[in-house]
Amino acid sequence: MTTWAGVIGSPIAHSLSPVIHRAAWRQLGIDGWEYRRCDVTEEALPGFIDRLDDSFRGLSVTMPCKQAVMPLLDAIDPLAVAVGAVNTVVPSAGMLAGFNTDVSGIASAIRRACDDAGVPKPSSALVLGARATASSALAALGELGITNTTVAARRFGGPGSVIAAASRLGVTIDQVMWSDTEAVAAAAASRDVLISTLPAGVADSLAEVLSPRQGQILLDVVYSPRETALRAAYERAGAVVAEGTDMLIYQGAAQVQLMTGHSPDPEVMRAALEDELTRRAYADRGEGRP
Repeated sequence: MTTWAGVIGSPIAHSLSPVIHRAAWRQLGIDGWEYRRCDVTEEALPGFIDRLDDSFRGLSVTMPCKQAVMPLLDAIDPLAVAVGAVNTVVPSAGMLAGFNTDVSGIASAIRRACDDAGVPKPSSALVLGARATASSALAALGELGITNTTVAARRFGGPGSVIAAASRLGVTIDQVMWSDTEAVAAAAASRDVLISTLPAGVADSLAEVLSPRQGQILLDVVYSPRETALRAAYERAGAVVAEGTDMLIYQGAAQVQLMTGHSPDPEVMRAALEDELTRRAYADRGEGRP
């Protein structure tokens, strides 16, 4: 029986989780494990979870399964309950336990960017989006001492609502409708950090009307492609860019700790990730590596 861990969600073919987890395992001297990509839709999730056996050591959970997996678990960490999303599942004493490491990933990415740039940690924030990652962002901002956050989104209700997460987390949010571009731009101009949890391309039109300033901080969770319109706008203004890849690395390192009981070196994971992103960039251009 092969010992394995994996990432689940749909689509999953381009997930970078296998790259960073395998790199961490090599650094920790863990041999003979497989890290799998498992394309699992929300409809197929109950059957997939039911078929798990003693061979698996953990799951990285991505969309659309972050909320859907919660009722299928035996125990959920209080932070994940408050956020309303699970991105990590591990076996524990014959049960399945859920955790959320996105929160630490977001907070750590922002801390690293501020430390590297020599700027203070943010004291005010605007979050773009209102679903699972936005809820994790609220919790991460709470860890940084920000308990009132402005959130801009097309819709605030529905499953996985950021409003419900804010209530559970004990923080408050000011709502701005995405359609009110002027209000969103004004909020962005006055806040210390902008966190975009939107899919690639969705914030491109907004980037055209923003006026970032030096010392502001941007975290765009999109890391492939890395050069988003938001990033370009903030870099032109001399703002501080927290890497979306750092969020991925730090949340992945926390997952490795939960799955293996050992703490990996994030720098090893970062090197493997950067190498893979470079390889993909050359492949997309139809070029070989230099």
